[in-house]
Amino acid sequence: MTSASDTSQNLGLGSGIAALHAKWGWIVALGVVYLITGFIALGSVVLATVASVLVVGAMMIIAGVAEVIGAFQMKSWGKFLVWALLGVLYVIAGFLTFENPLFAAVLLTLFLGVSLIASGAVRLFLAFSMKRESPWGWVALSAAITLLLGLLIVARWPVNSVYILGLFLGIDLIMAGAGWVSLGFGMRQRR
Repeated sequence: MTSASDTSQNLGLGSGIAALHAKWGWIVALGVVYLITGFIALGSVVLATVASVLVVGAMMIIAGVAEVIGAFQMKSWGKFLVWALLGVLYVIAGFLTFENPLFAAVLLTLFLGVSLIASGAVRLFLAFSMKRESPWGWVALSAAITLLLGLLIVARWPVNSVYILGLFLGIDLIMAGAGWVSLGFGMRQRR
């Protein structure tokens, strides 16, 4: 038996999807913009790496300012000092990223490689511990690819630091653009 809240949620979702059906062209256009920027990023991966590092630097500055503002909400001096210090360190790191984006790319690339290795190893362990479950093979394959990618990044570090982040950015933009284009055309067909 459906309740009144289930019916109202379905109507809200249905009307939201109906509104998206009417905007299918804009969704396709957004996907095309993503595709174009993705191919531009792949055309100049060094510039895309620098751009992505500068975005990370800007986010660090914003997060640092938010931390400092949040520090004034603390009731004790100890917590205030810790939050304020963390905020100041974030702001300094953000400005250092702007000062030397290629060095920041070297550090971020190393962090990315190590994170992928750790993530792949943990997922590989989980895949083999869930052998009785049906999708364990796909989980193991995904984990092995992630682990291999992390090992490749770390093996070529720091040489690959000037292009790896830009390469990932370009691929991500292309995949997101393809998703938006296919979603838009799928909504057009359901009209």
